[in-house]
Amino acid sequence: MKIIDLTHLISSEMSVYPGTEKPKLEVATTYEKHGFKETLLTFYSHTGTHMDAPSHIFSGKKELDEFEIEAFIGKGFVVDCSMLKEGEKIEYSHIIKNKNEIDNAEFILFYTGWAKYWGTEKYFGDYPYISDEVVDYLLENNKKGVGFDVIGIDPIYDENLKIHKKLFSTKNMVIIENLTNLDKLVNKNFNFIALPLKYKSSDGAPVRAIAMID
Repeated sequence: MKIIDLTHLISSEMSVYPGTEKPKLEVATTYEKHGFKETLLTFYSHTGTHMDAPSHIFSGKKELDEFEIEAFIGKGFVVDCSMLKEGEKIEYSHIIKNKNEIDNAEFILFYTGWAKYWGTEKYFGDYPYISDEVVDYLLENNKKGVGFDVIGIDPIYDENLKIHKKLFSTKNMVIIENLTNLDKLVNKNFNFIALPLKYKSSDGAPVRAIAMID
């Protein structure tokens, strides 16, 4: 079995959503003074490779700590969208190319190649995003979740978060953002696991996302 890590490292220099404070990793106790080391972690719930819950957008909607653990594990499929240029939409035609495999998957992950810009200003640029028709497909086929190697499911300029709202208004699914290494999964069958940090009333949380290939 091969395991591929799909998670960016959390650090004080990492990319964060524009306007969000970067994480703080402060050494709270030391070997010399206390005999052991602990680190005080301070970061937003949507830091790094993370998962959005419906409650991220809508008050009263389902929170991550209310999901059963099975909701974070399932068959995955990567849709190769790396041929798209900046700002182009991921269309239903990308689904059609591998529709049987995508129909059978529980998590649909979109590989745009944007992870190569992680840590640069371009990462916050005009990345590809899914069309309304693709959103409709995800809703109609009851997927557990959808994931991306970009900073958000909505285009960076959309402060209204139209795609978030459309997905979360009727479905208790999850969104995983800031994935990496999706290029290693194109045309492969794998099990996807993305386990969020478990805290009370969680609108979102960092995840350790991995793929397991037999």
